[in-house]
Amino acid sequence: MTSIDSIYLNFEETRRRSELVWRSMKPEIWYWKPDKAALSSMEMVRHVLEGEHLYHKIIQYRGDLGDYVSPWEGRTWEGISEELAFAKNYRNDFMVWLRSCSPNDMHTVRIERKELNQVKFLGDYLNRMVYHEAVHLGQLLGYLRTFGMERPLIWD
Repeated sequence: MTSIDSIYLNFEETRRRSELVWRSMKPEIWYWKPDKAALSSMEMVRHVLEGEHLYHKIIQYRGDLGDYVSPWEGRTWEGISEELAFAKNYRNDFMVWLRSCSPNDMHTVRIERKELNQVKFLGDYLNRMVYHEAVHLGQLLGYLRTFGMERPLIWD
């Protein structure tokens, strides 16, 4: 297994597990927040999907987003299935792009975010992307536990 295969698998498996949890959430908890500063379940799902697209753009432009406008901007809230359907083409584009990377790209392609005074190599950046999704997956499992709802088995 190459480094690209491993990273690709990590993205695939993290999303598979995320979708198990996302699809298990009942609509009555979609907009609940544990406190005013927190994201609701629905906001968190969109944040992850939109964030992946944003990260992909950051990588494509090597850190400089210019006048980027999110395709989610102004989008109304519908449901989990609709969010996933909307994000599907963006996700597919990202995964096709990821497959096109070479192992050498992982330690030679630099992502420079001047506004954050941050420089990362592509491999590091990709791992941070998938970690971001995994962290939010854990938060949503906590939300389900708080509501006493059954949590899907993600440790298969």
